[in-house]
Amino acid sequence: MDSPSGEQLEIRHGVQAAVVTEVGAGLRTYSAGRREIVDGYGPDEKAPSGRGQVLIPWPNRLEDGSYEFDGRQHQLPLTEPEHRNAIHGLVRGVPWTVTEHEERRVVLELALGPHPGYPFSLALAIEYALSEDGLAVRTTATNVGGDACPYGSGAHPYLAVTTETVDDMLLRVPARTVLQSDERGLPVGSTRVDEAGLDFRIARPIGDAILDHCFTDLERTPDGRARVELHSPDGVFSTLWVDEAYPYLMLFTGDPLPDVARRSLAVEPMTCAPNAFRSGAGLVTLEPGESTRSAWGIIPSIWARLA
Repeated sequence: MDSPSGEQLEIRHGVQAAVVTEVGAGLRTYSAGRREIVDGYGPDEKAPSGRGQVLIPWPNRLEDGSYEFDGRQHQLPLTEPEHRNAIHGLVRGVPWTVTEHEERRVVLELALGPHPGYPFSLALAIEYALSEDGLAVRTTATNVGGDACPYGSGAHPYLAVTTETVDDMLLRVPARTVLQSDERGLPVGSTRVDEAGLDFRIARPIGDAILDHCFTDLERTPDGRARVELHSPDGVFSTLWVDEAYPYLMLFTGDPLPDVARRSLAVEPMTCAPNAFRSGAGLVTLEPGESTRSAWGIIPSIWARLA
């Protein structure tokens, strides 16, 4: 394994191209023609700032890394020690197995066995596929253990922009509610987006807004999808969509991160809220043998108007 991210798995369809990594099954790059759709990273780099990573079996933060499930207490390693949190699951640094690889699609699988603090077993599969509709990412998780288990899933793509910073980009987020968080990044309440000054239901410039917020109560079209749109002043834009398995969207302008610093916008689909292993907000309980599926995707500007 020469690269920190392992084998580089390229898929193509027309002018679109994407690279998925063996390690973590993450999305390293996605482009359409000469335009970068996601703000990715190089083949010789370890994914910085969570770029393109898969977040299983929980996305975002878990307070003190501890939780109770089915009458038992569990303690996970504190992977965000500065805030005493466990963050972004267990699969980001693990090599996955490539089970299918065609010109326009790739499927990776992982047997996630018991870990300290997560004594459960999951069979995971992720498909990345390109089509005339852009990129679609489908995740399947199956409980292959003998006990029920808690589960959540997320993804961490950064949408690229055509301006120097995100400030001049127009953002539309179809959310009525935003979670309020404390200094540890943990939810402490919720409020209406208009009351929080974070109402992007009608597209408007990001301006000087510092986004590190989880949005929910999503408005959906008849097909069950919710769509985030990011427009540049010259009319170039991308759409990130989520199906009904994703009730939460984390948006992050990356202000404290030198490699991001408002040069792109993370739009993170999440099946559950931050700290869901403790709060239960959106948490999925998988019984033995039970599966859950979720899908999200990105539509580049030349297809977005057809969505």
